[in-house]
Amino acid sequence: MANTEILVDARPRSRVVPVVRDLVTLTKPRITSLVLLTGAAGACLAPGHVPVSTLLLSLVGTALIVGSANALNMWWERDVDGLMERTRNRPLPAGRMSPDVALAFGLTLGVVSVPMLFLVNLATGLLGLVSLLSYVAIYTPLKKHTHLALLVGAVPGAMPPLMGWTTATGAIGLGGALLFTVLFFWQLPHFSAISIFRSSDYARAGLQVISVQKGEKTARHMVAVWTVLLVTASLLFTPLGLAGRVYMGIATALGAGFLALAFRGLRAAGKFDVARWAKHVFAYSIPYLSILLVALLLDRSR
Repeated sequence: MANTEILVDARPRSRVVPVVRDLVTLTKPRITSLVLLTGAAGACLAPGHVPVSTLLLSLVGTALIVGSANALNMWWERDVDGLMERTRNRPLPAGRMSPDVALAFGLTLGVVSVPMLFLVNLATGLLGLVSLLSYVAIYTPLKKHTHLALLVGAVPGAMPPLMGWTTATGAIGLGGALLFTVLFFWQLPHFSAISIFRSSDYARAGLQVISVQKGEKTARHMVAVWTVLLVTASLLFTPLGLAGRVYMGIATALGAGFLALAFRGLRAAGKFDVARWAKHVFAYSIPYLSILLVALLLDRSR
């Protein structure tokens, strides 16, 4: 009898765990982790002192609003995700979750997070609201029509460090704007590279990324253009008095490596493995951003 009771009690828990796991998946936790890093960096780099309670409120609100945007994006694109190898096992296309549940979850996160960010201050609340609306209502449907949707999607993607800055200052300053610019330009070669080595997946789903709409050659050239703009923006912190020589040295070295890799794609010919090159660009971009932000924080604290 005792063993039977244990089995009966375990069944509800065994059903709850996968549901919770799928709800977390809707928020794209890897992206949310990067968002928290950039948001915290923005707050730490801003002038003045941020109370711990205010910083926590801002970071939690930012994580929830990003989770809301991602969940609503997955709800909207559930049919598209089912056509792509990379996303077909997500909770909605795989049939593990009802679309109504995902929609309710995404809306709930949004309803909770927006007031939290407005409690931080007006600027942070407005930036968070713009991020949510632009990502869900503009970027998501635009992806089926033009590769320029990436420029729209890069705006909410670059908001977290600016929101961290406004958490500390209550206003958009030079440093906050430059952080936004770096994050904006970082996303363009990062996602353009993904569009190259996953072009067949995107084409199958009808998403008009640059490699699908304009071709692989144009995508390779744009990776180089965006990388030039990214590295240029990253080097402005020192001449503008927002960082010192240590950061400048690290940013220069990182930027030189990124430029060398990006421009290698312009010489693609013969047996050059474009997909492999694009994967290298994508892989390099992740530690590039993390190290750049850490260097900025360390130089700022000196």
